[in-house]
Order: sequence, then C-alpha cells, then structure tokens
Amino acid sequence: MTDNGFQRGRLLLVAFEGWNDAGEAATGALKVLKDQLDVVQIAEVDAEEYFDYQFNRPNVTVDDDGKRVLVWPGAEIFGPGDATAPAEGPQVYLLLGTEPSRNWRRFVAEVMSTAIAEDVTGVILLGAMLADVPHTRPISVFSTSENPVVRSELDIERSSYEGPVGILSAIAEATENAGIPTVSVWASVPHYVHNAPSPKATLALIDKLEELIGVSVERGELADESTAWETGIDALAGEDEDMAAYIQQLEQARDTVDSPEASGEAIAQEFERYLRKRGDGRAGGDSRPDEPWRRD
Repeated sequence: MTDNGFQRGRLLLVAFEGWNDAGEAATGALKVLKDQLDVVQIAEVDAEEYFDYQFNRPNVTVDDDGKRVLVWPGAEIFGPGDATAPAEGPQVYLLLGTEPSRNWRRFVAEVMSTAIAEDVTGVILLGAMLADVPHTRPISVFSTSENPVVRSELDIERSSYEGPVGILSAIAEATENAGIPTVSVWASVPHYVHNAPSPKATLALIDKLEELIGVSVERGELADESTAWETGIDALAGEDEDMAAYIQQLEQARDTVDSPEASGEAIAQEFERYLRKRGDGRAGGDSRPDEPWRRD
C-alpha cells in the first residue's frame, strides 16, 4: 500500500443521512468505524438551529430499558478517546448525522470551528448515489478532489460536475478554503433497489477507506449481509422478466467498459449511451458524483 497524506495526521471522516447516502452506505461505513475506534463525542450541533422537523422528523424507538423515546435528527463529531497519538497511522475523527435542512453556512462554520480547534489535517467526505449500475458486479467507488496535491498523490481526477449539491460540497469548499486537503469518495448504488440499505456498497466504501487511510477495519457480518442482499435481489429479478432483462443490459454495459480490450471509443460510446438514458426521467437517472442522493 502506497503511503499518502491521509495515512497520518488528524483526519475527519464525514457522512450524512439523506441525499448524500443512497442505500445508507456512507453512514453505514462510518458507523462501522465508530463501533471499532476508540472515539468519544467532542461536539454536537444545536438541532433546533439546523433542522426542520417536518422535513427531518424525529423517530420514536424503544430503548434498552423498554422505554419509548424520541430520537431527534442531529449531527455529532467524535474524536480520539485517548489523547496520545498512535505510533502509526492517523488519528481519526468522525462527523456523523443527518443532513441539515437549513442554515447551511452557519452549520459549516460550526463544523470548521471544531475541525480547526482539533488541528484536523485532512478531510474525507463519504457519499453514495443512485446510478444505472448492476447489483451483480463490484460496486463502483470513485474519488475526486479540488486539491491538486491530493489529485497527484492519489492519482484521481477533479470533478467536472455543475449543478445542485448537498452539504458535503459545502463542507468540501470550506475545508479547502481553510487549507485542509479534502477528498470526496462516492459509491454507486443500483437505483432499482433504492429503498433498501446496501451492505455491498457499505463494504465497498470501507474497502476504499482502508486503502486511503491505512487503518484496518473489521468487516464483521458485512460480507454475509452483502451476499444475502445480492441473493435477495436475484430472487426478485427471477420473478420479474422486465427487471431481469434490464439488469442484463446493465451487466453488458458494465462489462463492456471494464473489459481489458475496451477501446477509448467503445468506452466513450457506452458513456454517451448512459448519459442519454439518464435524461429520460427514469428513477435515479439524474444522480451525479457530486450531487446528493434524491429520495424518489
């Protein structure tokens, strides 16, 4: 594994429920890390300031004592529980919560205040989007950065997307303006299963995170859950000829682009065909790498 600037220092990993989180993949990945890392809450936003409860409604649940309680939307930052820096690898901070529904600039300023106070040296933003991809193939994970040093170091591209964005883009701009190197990492989730969590996409993001930051992450039952997720979709497709035919088209398109003998022209033609399809109004057809996931 090649060492890079994200394998040392103080890293803030960010994921939000909502537009940025198709299949709950991004928040799912950070929750796995949170359960394994020695982190404690170091900051929490004022939910009344940033959330419209008619848009982000609280949920009622039963706690460990059998009591029904309300869980309100919010966002928390977690930091290392031990102040002593590890001998190797980065110190990891986590920003995890629900995408705010108002006062984004104030929200970002509050996040930046904590990041600067904690001397954060790098930020990784995790997202997941709905896309025309087959569930039977490896989940595509792609990275972009506005930072030329990061792009050179990680051999990644700068995003060319223009259009509506989510809170991740607002945080990315603020961190780069503050001189903190930032990379965005997105997973593509099959749009035809958008109502269900996607453990396969969560697993793909964890694999990418492990590669980026050099921290070993235990997968637990994710591999089995990923297999069960894929098997369940296979069963649904087996009962629906139209769905099966559509998935086969996606598989052929993916295999064409991924094949070693694929020419640049073939890839360009396939990509153009993909873009034309995205304009036909089909569910998930207008998700973009830097555009937040939209609930249909």
